[in-house]
Amino acid sequence: MITLPGLIDIHVHLRTPGQEEKEDFLTGTSAALAGGFATVLDMPNNKVPIITQELLQQKMELARKNTVCDIGFYFGSLGDNLEEFPKVASQVFGIKLYLNVTTGNFLIDEEKLRAIYEAWPESQPILLHCEGKTLPMALKIIKSTNKKTHICHVSSKEELSQIMTAKKEGLPLTCGVTPHHLFLTDIDGQKLGPYGRMKPFLKTQADQDFLWSNLDSIDLIESDHAPHTKAEKESENPPFGVPGLETTLPLLLTAVSEDKLTIDDIKRLLFDNPKRIFNIPTDENTYIEVDDTKPYTLNPIPFYTKCKWSPFEGKKVVGKVKTVYLRGEKVFENGQILAEKGSGRIISPVV
Repeated sequence: MITLPGLIDIHVHLRTPGQEEKEDFLTGTSAALAGGFATVLDMPNNKVPIITQELLQQKMELARKNTVCDIGFYFGSLGDNLEEFPKVASQVFGIKLYLNVTTGNFLIDEEKLRAIYEAWPESQPILLHCEGKTLPMALKIIKSTNKKTHICHVSSKEELSQIMTAKKEGLPLTCGVTPHHLFLTDIDGQKLGPYGRMKPFLKTQADQDFLWSNLDSIDLIESDHAPHTKAEKESENPPFGVPGLETTLPLLLTAVSEDKLTIDDIKRLLFDNPKRIFNIPTDENTYIEVDDTKPYTLNPIPFYTKCKWSPFEGKKVVGKVKTVYLRGEKVFENGQILAEKGSGRIISPVV
């Protein structure tokens, strides 16, 4: 048995409000606890994007009644709500911007991106979904504004190479990768069909190998937990996204057993750096206990996530969360959620 701090996932889509058939705050935060995560940060690309203080408050109120782990939020923008920024900056952990088409079609161009960069307060980072041709454009704006920026779900050698170079040049950059880009390739995507459809798309083995060989240049691992129903995934136009909260830690512990990384790496990527980069409040009495020797096969049927499927179904892994303590209280044990609905806290950045 090993003990780790309560892990932090800075990138989840819990779908409330508006798409509760995919996930809700209770099922999503239950999945977080089952995966060893004591804190999650939820994205703003809901059915109605979270682009006003009023919408943010409504979302927080729904979370306050239904979560079982701690949760924080990001703000969103299409470039036409700059006056809202000062109202919400102290309540959110950053602003998330989409420079490529993905779920919600929450898309902005270069002109709007620059306006947002100039208006967003320096206290919290700007998070970008930018891949391919949009990354150099983003790097140019980051260089001219010097605003703290986190590049989400880096998936290719080309992208990580550019980020590594920009970091060496002194740009205020951090970046994350997802478990699906570390453990699946485009070959897996062909076998998975719609269940392997995500943004960014799965890349080549060479891209994946580059991510692993440059893990020291990656600041954190983010699940990008993005559940959809099976019916949606099997439709004529399946949406992008896969669930990940309950599979991230088992996959990483398995990689530890294969000497691909260490327990200290897991702590750095899923606690130390997320806490530092996003000014996340934590408690020394929040921790998890993990059996890092237990082998088993991933089966999504007992998962707490509402979608009940995983691109990793059938994968043999080593390592399982046994207990989770939140501020000294046992909230998860041997597959069972012990926390009461609404016992999780809504958190704000540490100033």
